[in-house]
Amino acid sequence: MKTDQEREELIQSINVLLHQAYDSTLDEIYALLQRIEDEEDEEDLKAVKESREEIRLNGTISWEEIKKEIAEERKQDVA
Repeated sequence: MKTDQEREELIQSINVLLHQAYDSTLDEIYALLQRIEDEEDEEDLKAVKESREEIRLNGTISWEEIKKEIAEERKQDVA
């Protein structure tokens, strides 16, 4: 993962190249970025559907159960 400064430098470099690009190249870049965004959206939707199916099949864990497990783990760590 890039730092904020690295991201800013990269974006500035990209902007310089974009301002120099032909209109047809800009259209191609835009279409490519749009496809990438669409694919990411599809992946996100797939993950949500899979998570919902997992919950449907296996149920969920209540907050009380989670707290109980944490308390038991702490007791084991102390012992």
